[in-house]
Amino acid sequence: MNAVESVVQAVLYEGYMLYPYRPTSVKNRQRWTFGGVYPRAYAEASGSDPWVTQTECLLRGDERTRVAVRPGFLQVIERAVLDVADGAAARPESGEPSWRTVPALDIDERRYTAWQEAAERHIAVPILIVGELLNTPLEIAFSFDAGSELEPLGDKHGTLRGALRRTRASLRGHVELCAVSVAAGVYRLKVRIVNETPLDNARSLKRDAASLYALVSCHTVLTIEGGTWISSIDPPDELAAAAAACRNIGVWPVLVGDEQQPDTMLASPIILYDFPQIAPESTGDLFDSTEIDEILTLRILTMTDDEKREVIATDERARALLSRTESLGAEQMEKLHGTLRQVRALDAASVDALTPLDDPAMPVSPWAELDARPHLACVRVAGVEIRIGDQVRLRPRGRADIFDITLSGMVATVESIERDFDDHVHVAVTIDDDPGKDFGMQRMPGHRFFFGPDEIEPLGEASSPAGPSSRKGGHA
Repeated sequence: MNAVESVVQAVLYEGYMLYPYRPTSVKNRQRWTFGGVYPRAYAEASGSDPWVTQTECLLRGDERTRVAVRPGFLQVIERAVLDVADGAAARPESGEPSWRTVPALDIDERRYTAWQEAAERHIAVPILIVGELLNTPLEIAFSFDAGSELEPLGDKHGTLRGALRRTRASLRGHVELCAVSVAAGVYRLKVRIVNETPLDNARSLKRDAASLYALVSCHTVLTIEGGTWISSIDPPDELAAAAAACRNIGVWPVLVGDEQQPDTMLASPIILYDFPQIAPESTGDLFDSTEIDEILTLRILTMTDDEKREVIATDERARALLSRTESLGAEQMEKLHGTLRQVRALDAASVDALTPLDDPAMPVSPWAELDARPHLACVRVAGVEIRIGDQVRLRPRGRADIFDITLSGMVATVESIERDFDDHVHVAVTIDDDPGKDFGMQRMPGHRFFFGPDEIEPLGEASSPAGPSSRKGGHA
């Protein structure tokens, strides 16, 4: 279950907080967007938020097949920051000091801010027997009590300076489970999770406040014994119609775990493919899982000290993320650089089948004419011949965009010299200081840049003694 749980955790905390991980960011003011199941009274009043999530998926087995259903979600917790008068005892023997709610509190080098945290919740469901569900649908009520906790905050001398008060609302609802036979040895299982939390002010409640009563990132993990799950995305032909008839609300069921043993299904609040995996190169949650780890990591490392201080004040998970990112070594960073997976060799017959020759039905590449032209051996800049492999300094001209301007003055290596349809010459370069320079040499996008001959300056012994002021564009 480790491989399954890693995917479940990534789904559960997707969108929990987004780069730049600070409450002042607009993105983090619009939270709890994935898999929210709101109280029915609020959902009906708002007309836009769901009050139920439903999973329907197919399994192959018999009436003795056992199914474990584990619904889970995040419960939003309101965190308030409290200030206390100077000189109060660090741990008062009786009663509480007089608290004052503040938006933020600085204690020593640490800042504390008001925020919405979240706690993981799981709904207890007994092991199900398919035969029993065929005859008698099951309904299981669940509830989570309201509560409030106080965390005292002291300074390095042990003086009580403030506190964090975490408040959670009560939640109520039920889970509905049933099964029907759709073919010989094939059954459709239904799991519905309904939020029945009572609200007195549902019509006047704003969405951010309503999230305190919601089941956030609601999902269901289903494990089977004595049977197998059938893919909802790629079912066998004979069950395609039955799979298409499954009605899922707010979730997307996918197979997870071992591909050789399809015994676990995840009804995910975000769209995934069957058997998703967390990349082994990933060092931990970034809560923005649709992004690339390397991009987010490099962005985090560019934060100022004040920005990092605000990140630490946001949330314990944000603090751990920042600490982990700053401690990454060169080898770990190199792993984030990228990898190639699922490479397979093709025999000669397969290659011929993929590349038919002289087939008039095959479209002609728009670059065929350009590729057929003779390649340029060199380009003359300021009286100096620049060839592939030479180093140059970049000097973007007035027509350059903002990205070109950021590369001004950098040293680059000429990767190729190319000519377009209008016979204009372009020098393709890779930036010497680019960690992805090897991608540029492989002609991959994002690490290979084009400049005109008048936008490069020769370096080294090939440089013109007259300097850049005497440069004249030209080409061979």
